[in-house]
Amino acid sequence: MGKEQTSFVYVTYIRSTPEKVFEAITKPEIARRYWGHENLSDWKPGSDWRHVRANEERTLNIVGKVIEVSPPTRLVISWASPSQASDPASYSRVSFDVEAYADMVRLTVTHDELETGSGMATGIQKGWPIVLSSLKSLLETGQGIDVFAKPKAA
Repeated sequence: MGKEQTSFVYVTYIRSTPEKVFEAITKPEIARRYWGHENLSDWKPGSDWRHVRANEERTLNIVGKVIEVSPPTRLVISWASPSQASDPASYSRVSFDVEAYADMVRLTVTHDELETGSGMATGIQKGWPIVLSSLKSLLETGQGIDVFAKPKAA
């Protein structure tokens, strides 16, 4: 019997095209503008991908493999902390489903195979909403938001 698992699903609607949304996820020069990180890979099934902080240190924050790729509608990747990369059980999975919806796009991000109560589960619960808000902002206005912002003190 394995550890209890949880999943999170985020849906956002963006005034854009499926092609532009898919590019924003997979092209490092676009991702750094809304995510503060670059997603680096050749985006072929089985290839490695790396999530690298877009700063001088170029900190490697997340690693994984490309599981499935069908531009511009679907991307599935595995996701793990570099310190746990040697443990197959530490990987979770992220699916990006990009669907044309009237004159916009419905982006559904499903992060599953997460260990309930883990640091990763807690982190992505806080991280995805601001990252996807920033993606929407960048594609609609040309400017992302500060994904490293902290709540204002009361």
